[in-house]
Amino acid sequence: MSAAAPEPGDSDAGVGGPQRSVPEPRPGVAGWFHDRSELVVSVLLAGAGAVVIIDAMRMPTGFTQRGPVGPTAMPLVVGALLVLVAVALAVDVLRGGRGDAEGGEDVDLSTPPEWRTVALLVGVFVANIVLIDIVGFPIAGTLLFWGAAFALGSRHWVRDPLIAVALALVTYVVFGELLGVTLPGGPLEGVL
Repeated sequence: MSAAAPEPGDSDAGVGGPQRSVPEPRPGVAGWFHDRSELVVSVLLAGAGAVVIIDAMRMPTGFTQRGPVGPTAMPLVVGALLVLVAVALAVDVLRGGRGDAEGGEDVDLSTPPEWRTVALLVGVFVANIVLIDIVGFPIAGTLLFWGAAFALGSRHWVRDPLIAVALALVTYVVFGELLGVTLPGGPLEGVL
């Protein structure tokens, strides 16, 4: 049997599936850096790995050492893996590898960003920072959760505050009782 030649309208024109168009390289030094912008991610990964390794090497281990594997073992492994991934990514980018364009997300890049939502979220976070020491976490957390839901478009005037109160109280109790992390209670300090 002989293989049939692909028809002009076939989308799978070959063994590898549809062919992608590769953008033309840009001229000059700026074009070289633009075409290899993934190197920034590689540098950031290498920097993060170096910070983790340096911090692990500075960690005092005398009182925490319990056997052959001390507290520096995992940070050293994580730091080394970060550096290894950074080197592999840099080699791939320098050999011509490129990340695929985002095709699966339902984002319309022609629409402008919604600055109102961003401003509302920033305002809610700033209000939380200002109020947490004054009114305590349960109240500030409630305002944070409710304000974030409002900023992101939820307009359920009964359900949203109830969920916000529940989230704030559960977070306060979990941090205080189970994790031993004291959050400011404000006027509700003795009640909860």
